[in-house]
Amino acid sequence: MRPIGERYTVAVVGAGAAGTLTAVHLCETAARRRTPLDLVLIDPAPEAGRGTAYATRDPRHRLNVPAGGMSCYPDDPGHFTRWLCRHGEPTVTAADFATRYRYGAYLADTLAQAIVRARGVVSVRRLRTRAEHCTGAPDGRVVLRLADGTGLCADGAVLATGPAGPNAAWAPEELRTAPRFIAAPWASGALDGPLADDGDVLLVGTGLTAVDLALSLECPGRTVHALSRSGLLPQPHALTPAGPVPPPEGLYDTSLDRLRRTVYRHVARSVRVHGDWRPALDSLRPHTAHLWRSLTPEERARFLAREGALWNTHRHRMAPATAESVVRARTARRLTVHVGTVTGAVARDDGSLLVALSDGRDLHVGWVIDCTGPGPRLDDSLWRSLFTAGAAVPGPLGMGVATLDGRLLDAEGRTGLPLYTLGAPRRGELWETTAIPEIRVQAAALAQELLAPLAPGPRTTRRPLDGHGLALSTHAEAAAAYRTGLDRILKVRSGAEDALARAIALDPGFALGHAALALLGHECGAAVDVPRALAEAQRCARERADERERSFVDVVTRRVRGENGDRALVRHLDAHPADALALAAAVPTIAFSGVDDLDDDYALRLVERTSPAYDGHWFHTSLLAFLRQEQGRLHEAGELAHRALAAEPGSGHAVHALAHVHYETGAHQAGRDWLERWVAGRGRGAVHRAHFSWHIALHELALDDPAAVRKRWFTQLAPGRVTGVRALVDSGSLLWRARLSDSWQGDLPAADVLEQVEADVLERPTTAFTALHCAVALTAAGDVAALRRLRDHAAGADEVQREVIAPLCEAFAALVEERFREAARGLDALLPVLRRVGGSAAQREVVEETLLYALTADGRCDAARRLLDARLERTHAPRDRRMRAGLPG
Repeated sequence: MRPIGERYTVAVVGAGAAGTLTAVHLCETAARRRTPLDLVLIDPAPEAGRGTAYATRDPRHRLNVPAGGMSCYPDDPGHFTRWLCRHGEPTVTAADFATRYRYGAYLADTLAQAIVRARGVVSVRRLRTRAEHCTGAPDGRVVLRLADGTGLCADGAVLATGPAGPNAAWAPEELRTAPRFIAAPWASGALDGPLADDGDVLLVGTGLTAVDLALSLECPGRTVHALSRSGLLPQPHALTPAGPVPPPEGLYDTSLDRLRRTVYRHVARSVRVHGDWRPALDSLRPHTAHLWRSLTPEERARFLAREGALWNTHRHRMAPATAESVVRARTARRLTVHVGTVTGAVARDDGSLLVALSDGRDLHVGWVIDCTGPGPRLDDSLWRSLFTAGAAVPGPLGMGVATLDGRLLDAEGRTGLPLYTLGAPRRGELWETTAIPEIRVQAAALAQELLAPLAPGPRTTRRPLDGHGLALSTHAEAAAAYRTGLDRILKVRSGAEDALARAIALDPGFALGHAALALLGHECGAAVDVPRALAEAQRCARERADERERSFVDVVTRRVRGENGDRALVRHLDAHPADALALAAAVPTIAFSGVDDLDDDYALRLVERTSPAYDGHWFHTSLLAFLRQEQGRLHEAGELAHRALAAEPGSGHAVHALAHVHYETGAHQAGRDWLERWVAGRGRGAVHRAHFSWHIALHELALDDPAAVRKRWFTQLAPGRVTGVRALVDSGSLLWRARLSDSWQGDLPAADVLEQVEADVLERPTTAFTALHCAVALTAAGDVAALRRLRDHAAGADEVQREVIAPLCEAFAALVEERFREAARGLDALLPVLRRVGGSAAQREVVEETLLYALTADGRCDAARRLLDARLERTHAPRDRRMRAGLPG
């Protein structure tokens, strides 16, 4: 029995990629579950994460998997790519191939971050020594004896030792004992001799190790020879990968011969359809382990003998840049590939070697390097102790070790000691198990398995509540921080992101906190790593959440991924009407995008339907006020807004509703003065202050006060003060409207606004509302080429973009090119359907004002006068009266 008070201890032997990934997932799983854990990393290397594979500093040594496949997290594939973007490579994409050394730095940094986040729950020790022996303890734990003479007792151990060492069994005795034979090329300092020498080099093996060494050793005057039985080099990755393809039917026929025929037909079909065999082979990756297990031992041996080399060269490919370097080296004859084996070797007086090949040729080389890869048997002292004691047995075909889901099997086929392994030692069991995409899945599963004995029982204490009576699966301190964040979201005030971040720092396993952060990042532009927050929310929801919280996580997941999120949100609110955050996300006012793939009045019906759950609460009243003004029921909207503000003067939704009421009723002076007082007082901490400033500026435009508009723009809406999509929606649209009404003289700084927006947003906006404002800003900048690119994007996007935004871009382009009649005709046709793009009437009004400008510029004063008369019937604006009076005739 473990002594009372002693913490649960897990030892990870090896701090290369497999050990680091295991440690990352152990830290994060324990932190989410609030499970106290002592984690001990045992490895003599100076830095975690590098191991043998990622210690090379040669920039020519690149990963053989694109960055998009190298994340530490199976449920967050973009994590490595985003890390590269944050660490000096802002233009990197998921299809790029990073250097091996950079990947080692990523692993080390990810582990460091995981340790920091788990602080207070997980203690981590790093022992820079080797584990040499392992036995069982009487209490069922394991005892590791270390090279420094100390010992360690652990509740469980993960042997992340990596591939077996090379055994050079292929080499004749006279070669193995030669001073210039290098059996372990990745050992520290092993290549100092060959790199300093200008003699030829023989690499035995033509896999990825040989390719890396050939690039490192290549130099003028030297020939690098590469020798293998097949003479096959790894195939390159495609420069522009084809899309994924489904696996073939009949894949799970257990006969090797039938499987072979199925795979070859699948590859041939891929070549016919895609012009590339790679998608077919990649489609097999999720099924490889199952297929390997389905074969008999005899069939596995036949596969290795007949197709092993062919599989490896096509499955484990070179980065395109690496492949280009290899082609150049072969063309220049600095790299020569031979087919055959080494049959003998003679050391000459100068230390060089005369190597005899099976084809009868002799090669005179300065060095011979073993690049044949790992041997089949795990043969260091730690593994020998386990094999000798019967605590472990070799895996199928003598490769690696036998396991059951990663736990070592003993000589009797049972899971004896709490010993686990992952990655290369499971090669005999899984075949494909040495790449990061497989190892990270195994690491996450081991973390779950190792901590399973510590899983908490059912909760017996009463859970804390949010501000609307809904239970939260967290503790009181984290719940208090969450309530603060939720309150700030509902009031449209700043600080919500910080409060939610504090909640998950207090409880990393709080699913709702992660999901709320992901939602803020996705829809409100908060500085949140959205994929990371979403992945955390999903993990936490699986481990500790009630039905409502899991439903909300699903809603956020669908909205972020564009998977029918609106309908999922509506279903969630039907089941949980008091979920205020979900209701805020559903109603398009100022903070969130709302439901936009349902009919126009659905948001209003949603608010009305949820009314009993709020009993007149100021938040619900604020939303209803905004939607009533959208209906044109302005008097009722104003009363509701005032009622909400009497209960909560800081309610941004109510203020926004009242701002629209003032504008639509023509109370421009009163609206300007009231809103300016609120922004300077209660609204000082409001999110979207730029939008409230935009509303004030609209009043100033309507009052025909150009000086006030310019001052407002430069002090509150100029680029730098407002960035991102907000710069488009507020700063850009105001600038263009000021120009249309002759309220802006001189150069129009529209290009400065565009610089605040990412190019991808400008050319490929995801919503019609954003696309409308992109078109407005590009028109203000006079960029016809960009307008046409936006039109082309809209033509292939959703229905609203196709039917409204694409023709709108055509009309705006005509305006810039001074084809005013054509522009007016296009804009006039779009006014009846413009509501489909979303946003408020005040925001969409920019199109009507552009039409007025086009009519006037085309000399169609009667049509312009009719349009102005209609506007003046809606609201009395001095600007419109001045413009009407200025029309000739």
